[in-house]
Amino acid sequence: MKRLTLLLALGVLLGCEEGDRLPSASDTTITTFTEDGAWCWFQDPRAVYHEGVYQRTYTGWMTKSGQLVVAQYDHNTGQIDSLVLKEQWDIDDHNTPSFLVRPDGHVMAFYARHNKVGLYARRTLNPEDISAWEDEVLVSDEDRITYSHPVQLKAESNRIYVFWRGPSWKPTFSYSDDGITWSESQILIQQEGREDDDIRPYLKVVSDSDSTIHFAFTNGHPRNEPANSVYYIKYSSGVFYGADDAAIGTMNQLPIDPLNSDIVYDANQNQVRAWVWDIALDSEGRPHIAYTRLPEETMHQYYYAFWDGAGWEDHFVAEAGGWFPQTEPGKEEREVHYSGGISINQHRPSVLYFSHNSNGQFEISRAETPDQGNTWNIEPITSNSTHLNVRPVFPHGYEGEGDHVLWMSGAYVHYTNYNTAIRFLNSKS
Repeated sequence: MKRLTLLLALGVLLGCEEGDRLPSASDTTITTFTEDGAWCWFQDPRAVYHEGVYQRTYTGWMTKSGQLVVAQYDHNTGQIDSLVLKEQWDIDDHNTPSFLVRPDGHVMAFYARHNKVGLYARRTLNPEDISAWEDEVLVSDEDRITYSHPVQLKAESNRIYVFWRGPSWKPTFSYSDDGITWSESQILIQQEGREDDDIRPYLKVVSDSDSTIHFAFTNGHPRNEPANSVYYIKYSSGVFYGADDAAIGTMNQLPIDPLNSDIVYDANQNQVRAWVWDIALDSEGRPHIAYTRLPEETMHQYYYAFWDGAGWEDHFVAEAGGWFPQTEPGKEEREVHYSGGISINQHRPSVLYFSHNSNGQFEISRAETPDQGNTWNIEPITSNSTHLNVRPVFPHGYEGEGDHVLWMSGAYVHYTNYNTAIRFLNSKS
């Protein structure tokens, strides 16, 4: 990757504030997707890349007035198109959509309101085009639904699975063979003897799009779990496994107990809680997981774990700083475990993008390891910013050699009080 230099003139042309640090390569651009958009990090994929007739990235966000918006970026023309999918969808960044591109090029969006009734799905009327959508489909009519994670498996006739947090606060899922009719929901993960509503495992999902789904998850919320650990399982052909391919259970034996799963990071060993951020697969289909350790509310740390074929490797990446929400004067911070965020390059999981506190402001940096996490080469993507830059995400499906990352930029007090833009770095080499 070419060294990053400060290009203020380019920043002005691209809608960036003076002081932002932009890549120097002539084949690199930073685009503003929208001046009004925010997202949570527990919907995946929040952005997908698909190459068919067009080369496009699809994403979505919540506006500060409560609109649910979907958008597409054409990599050949540079054109951005957006559409309001839902009006008055509550002012809450948890209501952000996730996306899936079907084999025929039709884009599907999944969305729910934070802890309210209903998980919904819609499919575009035409392939690779978000300008018109088919009628809304009800995936689940349960209450207290939040987040969504859709995947599809070619080996199961392109069956769609979608995972969400259900009314029991536990990871829950349903599946469909046509995207219209959905199976009865099932709880995926639940610790035996801890079925109460206070226990809420957080989930990240990725698939090889062929036969296997991979999951990284926690005991619960770090606010409630002083020993919040990180776990892993995978699913294939009706059976759940650990990373070593040892069977854990079947679809008929759900839910899976975290204590029977792989322990990627055991918080009980040092009493430092964690929270999961991302999961990706390498060329051999092995999982790589990015997560935070939280020694103190004002000290967040990024870690990177991966399965090497024999065991779990776990390495420190960088200091993140403390929480990123801008606490209002005289008030106590409500979300002290909100880190700036870290995302894995889904095509090259040796590359990470993360937000960290640098000179009093949250900036985006790129990290790459040449030696499987032992050391990291870190370069800034933004610097000297006058606003925070947080929650980076790498679009699923992108297999180019360049950097391709989106993030939030602006002011953020709470998930119901934000004034952020969505920025987009697209490096072609």
